[in-house]
Amino acid sequence: MIDFAAARRMMVDGQVRTADVTDPRLIGAMLDLPRERFFPEDKVSLAYLDRDVAVSEIGLPVRRLLKPMVLGKLLQFAEVAETDRVLDVGCATGYSAALLSRLAGSVVGLEEDAILAGQAAEALAEVGAANAKVVTGPLGRGCPGEGPYDLIVLQGSTEVVPAALLGQLKDGGRLVCVLGRGPAAKAMLYRRIGGDLSGRPIFDAAAGLLPGFSQPAEFVF
Repeated sequence: MIDFAAARRMMVDGQVRTADVTDPRLIGAMLDLPRERFFPEDKVSLAYLDRDVAVSEIGLPVRRLLKPMVLGKLLQFAEVAETDRVLDVGCATGYSAALLSRLAGSVVGLEEDAILAGQAAEALAEVGAANAKVVTGPLGRGCPGEGPYDLIVLQGSTEVVPAALLGQLKDGGRLVCVLGRGPAAKAMLYRRIGGDLSGRPIFDAAAGLLPGFSQPAEFVF
């Protein structure tokens, strides 16, 4: 029998705090939230590993939860406020949406895989995330009908600057994501100020590519 509470403490102390994540609200939420609840039964033993872990079935586009360190650092740089309305893009089984629900005012988890969306909605209800909801739809389009948003978080990487999502930010809104693939990938923080958008790299990171965020194929003569 796995002692999940002990595993959770080890995850936070050994992976998250050591990556300079110090926000007490974020640390408290990660210590409290049962990450194992967001994994299939045959993968709960992998819930606290220091890596991205697949949560979708073999044969579907493989979807993974971000490793705890990357998610923790993204959310710390995002400076999630208690009044924020957040769009969580690619929420998969809902762990990130549940975590955000403990930091923000309201959360919309966007998921295009109907099976994962159903799992996320069930898990969110079980952990008492009453201020979070799951919407099913293409990830690359975002969810403009529920916006605009103070914060948008991508739960995976994108090969392109997510212009459609940036357009759904409020004035002063932020978007955090992993841009690129391979060793050159960077976690990015984008911010909308008036009509201007700015972006800057915040740390080295890697993540699985989200559906709808691939670089378009170039035409070759």
